[in-house]
Amino acid sequence: MTVELILQLIALGTSVGFMAGLLGIGGGGIFVPVLTSLFLANHVESTYVVHLALGTSMTTIVATSLSSMLAHNKHKNVLWPIVKKMVPAIIVGAFITTFVVVYINSKALALFFTIFMAYVSFKMAFGGKKPLSAEHAKQASMFPALGIGSISTLVAIGGGSLTVPYLVSLGNDIKKAIGTSAAIGFPLAIAGSLGYLINGWNIEVSSSLENSGIIGFVHLPAVVILSICGFISAPIGANFANKLPMATLKKIFATLLLALSIKMMLSVF
Repeated sequence: MTVELILQLIALGTSVGFMAGLLGIGGGGIFVPVLTSLFLANHVESTYVVHLALGTSMTTIVATSLSSMLAHNKHKNVLWPIVKKMVPAIIVGAFITTFVVVYINSKALALFFTIFMAYVSFKMAFGGKKPLSAEHAKQASMFPALGIGSISTLVAIGGGSLTVPYLVSLGNDIKKAIGTSAAIGFPLAIAGSLGYLINGWNIEVSSSLENSGIIGFVHLPAVVILSICGFISAPIGANFANKLPMATLKKIFATLLLALSIKMMLSVF
């Protein structure tokens, strides 16, 4: 890899780690559009460029979500009963979806990513529901968890873009929803990254990257750089999340996702 690309990955990993800790989004919403642009600039073939960005993003989320989860747990913002109830279905949905992604072309994936991000940002900014009872706020369903695992893997977002709004809709405090989302994102990322590695194993992705290090739909050198930087910066974001008001967090979350949905569309089309 060139020095320029390495520096870009360091900046990306550091900023995404901070946002993962701040918003519990795992980082995929930022990684996918930016990595797509970086891979295209290095002449990764367009047929699989989004697949490679998705797989690399999902693998990197393993480290950033772990760091974010540990940081949020220190602030007692992880609702572990919800995590234990949702994780099995999320893992199943995540792993199965990777067997479908290989048959979807990059433009279709980019379009789905863009529409999905725009929808989620709108819901977070304008579609908030009134808090429910404390008893109801502790409940979570297995069926939404299966969908969260599936869609999260399809767009490599670590689950936060779905998990946070879902838990908030049940009446949970957004800070606890963010912390719980980070904890759920860790096993989701492991299942998704293994799936992308396996399903891209026999597919050769061409590029101008020297000694590319591409295995399956995962670019390993990028994963290492992004993971190290993200693991270091995620706790900083988590500390900010514990201090900022809930209304501010919602605005940051919605604005970020909307900007990235536009970025993704421009990168591929």
